[in-house]
Amino acid sequence: MNKLKLAILLLVGISFEMQSQELDVNLQIRPRFEYRNGYKTLLPYGQEGTSQISQRSRLNFNYKQEDLIVKLTLQNTRTWGDVTPSAVADKNGIAVFEAWAQYNFTDKWSARMGRQVLSYDNQRILGEQDWGQQAQSHDALTVSFHNETQKLDFGGAYNSTAENTFQTPYTVASYKALQYAWYHNQVNEAFGLSFLLLNTGYEYAPNPNPANKLLVDYKQTFGPYLTYKKGKIDTNFWFYGQTGKSTNLQVSAWNAAANFGYNITDAFKAGLGYEFLSGKASNDGSTVIKSFNPIFGTNHGFNGYMDYFYVGNHLNNVGLQDAFIKLNYNVNKWQFALIPHVFLSAADVVTPANEKLESYLGTEVDATFGYNFKKNITVTGGYSQMFGSSTLEFIKNGDANHTNNWAWLMISVDPRIFSWKK
Repeated sequence: MNKLKLAILLLVGISFEMQSQELDVNLQIRPRFEYRNGYKTLLPYGQEGTSQISQRSRLNFNYKQEDLIVKLTLQNTRTWGDVTPSAVADKNGIAVFEAWAQYNFTDKWSARMGRQVLSYDNQRILGEQDWGQQAQSHDALTVSFHNETQKLDFGGAYNSTAENTFQTPYTVASYKALQYAWYHNQVNEAFGLSFLLLNTGYEYAPNPNPANKLLVDYKQTFGPYLTYKKGKIDTNFWFYGQTGKSTNLQVSAWNAAANFGYNITDAFKAGLGYEFLSGKASNDGSTVIKSFNPIFGTNHGFNGYMDYFYVGNHLNNVGLQDAFIKLNYNVNKWQFALIPHVFLSAADVVTPANEKLESYLGTEVDATFGYNFKKNITVTGGYSQMFGSSTLEFIKNGDANHTNNWAWLMISVDPRIFSWKK
């Protein structure tokens, strides 16, 4: 046994008892070059675009013993050049992306605790956000029931800044508490139905606050997700409502979408889609929050790859309508996609001078490719351009007449470096 294998066995503390055990260790190195020239927002007047290379490096340990499953994922995210070549410490260090243990009580019931990914359906509300080099995971406890046709997951989380001895404000930009339930029923080979209920509580200090109280308001996000796949047809639909309170403000928002895909040939697929995310008119003086928030969704996968909407931006705004066409073509080791979007506001856009602007925000065209270069090596890339309107200028600022575009190239290397079973 070589030194690497011996070190891994010692690290995970594998015993040599007469039990069924499995260990897989894999590595991911994922650098990505990006040219940003109006990415996420219109390029400001007088500014130039920029380029950089980011990288994710991950080491995954997957261990199984009888009814026990354990996963540990360590990762480092960096921008090439963010520390000097002779630096004694890394800027971001090593982070724990996943660290959980799961026990299977029966072949249907299990429980998982620790840092874990919460990802459901098409990841519109709860997703891994894998495009981001850091991705997204939660400190949570989940309980699952899965049989051949039905799945039920429910869980929760409770967050603190440290092991405090008295009430201390939660200063992390995240929820204080979370509870959720997700149910999926594969009705038949073609039709699937899911329902998600998510309850998120955010802490705040009321103003005025003579007693220095800390309060938690809860917002509920809920709704169904439906899929239908049969023959050449591939469709999905969802509707999510949002209610409850946020920092003592009432919430009333919603999101709905429909997508239709058709496999014209084995290699070529075409699709149409439309999504509506409610918003609040610029001149609406009410305190009610009417703008839908996808919360923990993998938002890069929706509303255009240039991330103008809902990727750390466009929250509590005029909402969005997104109509798009999606064309996919796969041949041999290549995958190609072309996705034009037409964006409109969901609520009125009104200037301080009480001038109502047109709802049209702009058109974005996304083109991507993928190439399976070799086993465990994938090359992907793309080019996108936003043709913004004067209304988008008003919302985002910047120069809509500038050539606002974005290009990227990413290489993902993810080999299995060690596998052991006894």
